[in-house]
Amino acid sequence: MIRDRKDIPLFKDVSEADWSDYRWQLRNRLTTTEDFGRVLNLTEQQKAELDACMGKFRVSVTPYYASLMDPDDPHDPVRAQAVPTPAELVIHKEDIKDAVSEDFDSPTPRITHRYPDRVLFVVTEMCSMYCRHCTRRRLVGHTEDLVAQEQIDNAIKYIERATEVRDVLISGGDPLVLSDDRLEEILARVRAIDHVEIIRIGSRMPVVCPQRITPELVAMLRKYHPLYFNTHFNHPNEFTPESKLACDMLADAGINLGNQTVLMRGVNDCAKVMKKLVHRLLEYRVKPYYYYQCDLAEGTAHFRTSVAKGIEIYESLRGHTTGFGVPTYIIDAIGGGGKTPVYPNYVISHAPGQVILRNYEGVISKYTEPDDYTPGDCTCEDCEEEKQRLGVAGLFDSAVPTMQDVWAARMQKVVDRKNRMSDVFGPAKV
Repeated sequence: MIRDRKDIPLFKDVSEADWSDYRWQLRNRLTTTEDFGRVLNLTEQQKAELDACMGKFRVSVTPYYASLMDPDDPHDPVRAQAVPTPAELVIHKEDIKDAVSEDFDSPTPRITHRYPDRVLFVVTEMCSMYCRHCTRRRLVGHTEDLVAQEQIDNAIKYIERATEVRDVLISGGDPLVLSDDRLEEILARVRAIDHVEIIRIGSRMPVVCPQRITPELVAMLRKYHPLYFNTHFNHPNEFTPESKLACDMLADAGINLGNQTVLMRGVNDCAKVMKKLVHRLLEYRVKPYYYYQCDLAEGTAHFRTSVAKGIEIYESLRGHTTGFGVPTYIIDAIGGGGKTPVYPNYVISHAPGQVILRNYEGVISKYTEPDDYTPGDCTCEDCEEEKQRLGVAGLFDSAVPTMQDVWAARMQKVVDRKNRMSDVFGPAKV
């Protein structure tokens, strides 16, 4: 149950106008053990442990999100995402600073270009709240200064030169910590690039600081359609009237909403919790998009689950609830392998002309393939232009490659992309 903020000593004298102002929320974030002690009922040992955590990874929590925490339960799923514990000071041998190799695939600062037709554009290192499970903790929170304009200019220059890029994801940090004017300056410049078809924004503000979703912000965003917005609900306790209003305002402006959840031990590694989460998202008009296996980022081992648990949760959703409400289970492969879907095996066996399947209930069935099938002769202009299958399917069109060939091709893409900025940084060295 959400506490009345008037019952919380730190917030009891805050006016409604201040509480509803995102600027007040950002100015008054909890950053010290003393701050948390005025919101949570901490033991002396918990205070000492919290003191020990300060300074390793950035700590900052909005008053709004702090008000959602159970003051007496250190295992509360909201509290676990925001308040550091000594577990994150333990660095395991499998931990990696840049867990998904974003820097490796960066042809210019602030850009990661891993997939063929889309890029990640990190426009800030700031967040309103620094999540304890953050995969980008090597980067975010070390400074709350604005990103150098030269880096923003070079990032946009790269997007202009990379004519295959049709999709730009603007992320951070959290891009909504920027002012409306600063964010619009970036959006307008990206939208002006002819080959960019869609823009996406990744922000946790609807969850941790929904006051940031103002009529003025929404009016500005709707000028840059088609615009997509991905947010980050992890637990049903994060749904509040304020978060619903934020999502409603965005959806009413025609902005498509998606959600990316991180699967975390003790937070949402329960099939019933995850089902309740996706059901509430659909009520909010937010498409459950992904749920991620927790990355190997430093200090996050205590959140990680087994992959078997992630598959079990998928089994509990597929067929048991609305199909488009089932998010894709993803492992973001180390070494820059990218987002890899992980599914239960619904194909039990495959023989010539026949496929044996099982459904979500365990019912076994057979599908008979046509015995006279040959691929259709496609005459679309794209196929006529280049008779080449992409990705893994392309292996059917060539001699069997070695792992060395595959890796060499990957490295060549990295070099080619970096060389687009050779006039700025010199020839690429990987």
